[in-house]
This record gives sequence, structure tokens and C-alpha cells, in this order.
Amino acid sequence: MNVFPFRVYYMFTELSADTPVQAGVSASKKYFKRAVDRNRIKRLTREAYRLQKIPLKEVLQTKNLQLAVFFIYTGKTIPAYTEVSEKMATIINKLSDQIVQRS
Repeated sequence: MNVFPFRVYYMFTELSADTPVQAGVSASKKYFKRAVDRNRIKRLTREAYRLQKIPLKEVLQTKNLQLAVFFIYTGKTIPAYTEVSEKMATIINKLSDQIVQRS
């Protein structure tokens, strides 16, 4: 799934552990040479995900599914937190829709 500036890879499985969601984050070394910049992007993404993941976890638990998701930042500039937060909300809504359609 693509929601600019993120590319999202995800996989659903049957719930086998206590954790319904596993998440990973990445930023390209090609566009962000300094580790400080890559770490900033990853921190912003993790924080936006952390604050908005609760509805996703609830839907997964009701459907007895587990989700592995990986967020790759594909933009070429360091984003503001508001932009990351808005895009993360869009991604989580799309993932929730995928869960409902899957059932």
C-alpha cells in the first residue's frame, strides 16, 4: 500500500501470540545520509503510530488476527509531525478497512 510519503507492507496471520500488532519503521540512507535525520523520521513515525494504534488493535482482537506491518518512509525531506500523524491516521484507517473486508 502506498500513502505518500510512506510505503506500507503488511501481512495478516491467525493470532498466535499475545501481541496483535508488530510494527517496524525504516528511512532511506540514500536520501538521508546523516543518521540523525533517519532517526528523527523513525521517531516521528513511531510516535504517530503509538498514539493511533489502539483502534487497529481492537479490530484485530475482535477478528482474532495478528498483523505484521512495516512502514518505509519514501519522501525526500524531513517531515513535520503533523504530516506524519495525518498520513498515519490514513494508513491505520485503510488497514482497518482491509481487516473488515478480509472477514
